[in-house]
Amino acid sequence: MLIPVLIASLISSINAAAVVSRSQSYPLSQPAVVGPKARLTVGNKVIAPDGFERSATLVDGIFPGPLIAAQKGDNFAIEVVNELRDESMFLSTSVHWHGLYQNGTNYADGASSVTQCPIAQNHSFLHTFSAPNQAGTYWYHSHYSVQYCDGLRGPLVIYDPHDPLAHMYDVDDASTVVTLSDWYHTVATVLRYVIGNTASSSLINGLGRYAGGPMSALAVITVEQGKRYRMRLVSISCDPNFQFSVDGHNLTVIEADGELTEPLVVDQLQIFAGQRYSVVLVADKPVDNYWIRNLPNTANASYEGGTNSAILRYKGASKVEPATVETPPQSPLAETNLHTLINPGAPGIPGYGKADINLNLEVSVLNGIFSVNNITFKPPTVPVLLQILSGAQEPSQLLPNGSVIVLDANKVVELTLSTTGPGGPHPIHLHGHSFDVVQSAGNNTLNYVNPVRRDVVSAGSPGQQVVIRWVTDNSGPWFLHCHIDWHLEAGLAVVMAESPSDTRAHLNHIPHAWDQLCPAFDSLTPLQLGGGGLKSYEEAANISTLLYPPPPLPSMK
Repeated sequence: MLIPVLIASLISSINAAAVVSRSQSYPLSQPAVVGPKARLTVGNKVIAPDGFERSATLVDGIFPGPLIAAQKGDNFAIEVVNELRDESMFLSTSVHWHGLYQNGTNYADGASSVTQCPIAQNHSFLHTFSAPNQAGTYWYHSHYSVQYCDGLRGPLVIYDPHDPLAHMYDVDDASTVVTLSDWYHTVATVLRYVIGNTASSSLINGLGRYAGGPMSALAVITVEQGKRYRMRLVSISCDPNFQFSVDGHNLTVIEADGELTEPLVVDQLQIFAGQRYSVVLVADKPVDNYWIRNLPNTANASYEGGTNSAILRYKGASKVEPATVETPPQSPLAETNLHTLINPGAPGIPGYGKADINLNLEVSVLNGIFSVNNITFKPPTVPVLLQILSGAQEPSQLLPNGSVIVLDANKVVELTLSTTGPGGPHPIHLHGHSFDVVQSAGNNTLNYVNPVRRDVVSAGSPGQQVVIRWVTDNSGPWFLHCHIDWHLEAGLAVVMAESPSDTRAHLNHIPHAWDQLCPAFDSLTPLQLGGGGLKSYEEAANISTLLYPPPPLPSMK
């Protein structure tokens, strides 16, 4: 039954006929695409996206995972099947659908320890949810410890047949989804013990090169002169932010994190872990090859030898690497220049501190361990949603103690978040909502009239603050955390529990399979959890002397 559904999804979801040429030595390859009703098999496979072979944790054996392509209004039914085998990495999993509100389906949000227990090895879980009124560029990734750094990440796009900005572009299909990623040569179960570890390379559409490595194939994005392309940039990064540009071409931003924006022309944009931008690229330059540049904020990053790069190739150009030269940006993206297109304006009474609920969170760090208002997030053994459904409703009853903030229903929340110490800028993500960025980090102005609306925002440098607003119209526990996965693992998170007393009534029918996740996971032995145990810690000690303390068991996040 599933196979015809998948084939129909492939044909109907999007025009999957467009192909991405990967290199002159590689055949033209069609991006893997599945529809909103799909089976994602999580397993292990040895891959070499930058020329270095390693075992990875993948969906359907590929990196990035297949594009999940849906139409606005579609219902999703995505079964995640756990076939993990490599004991050096985690053997349990969970998958989060980043940017989708899950209004009424908090149990399908995929956040281990917050909305569910992880899916144990040889088990599966069917995520059924809808995303009414949402269209745009999203992604999915593991939300179990640091697992997505090992490869479990991929794009998700909801296409709008009545997109108000459709007149601005000619092509918007699988070939114009551009994933931006970091990549590691050491498994994340080892690297999670190393304070301040660094990625080995950056990948664009799953291909790249590392410093001193082979001239591995680079991603090639093919365009036809005269056409306009909606490039959907998806940062599926575990850590670095990127400066993205295309030599010789301007980019018109029309979407940030699933929210359309007033069109804004830039020639470079900084994109943080978890963020997405749609940009219109007009192929109006001479037929040639042009460098696509994606510089991470890691020490000594460059474009030498084709690192941090991909190729924009006009049809008719020879299949060679570009000779174009980087020029300093004249109009880089400033977040404060982005304005939401549809229903702009922050909710509530304009003015700082004039929301119904005004929160102040301060992030600090000591020896690599993060705290929010002096509390380090430690994943509870019982997911917060299960605690709420079992009767816990007051902050004093909810674990982890001090990390769960209870919010009343249908209130305007204004959150001010500031950071101290090293490790920034932190990309802060809220599950269950988009929010209005009233004040961007590094900017002194407050904009309640037409700020950008999104779901990941940079908290900036120490001494800066970011101010966001949203409405608590989605009862349930929602993770608010740093999207640098190493920092989430090190405690940079809180849970926003919206109207716990309403949660049971707000949720659609909770599937029986959800109730079975915790008993299955809780029965696992340390060996069945995977993660390498003490061996992983010993390997980390060979890499660095700056280490986190070894936990007795793999953590549950």
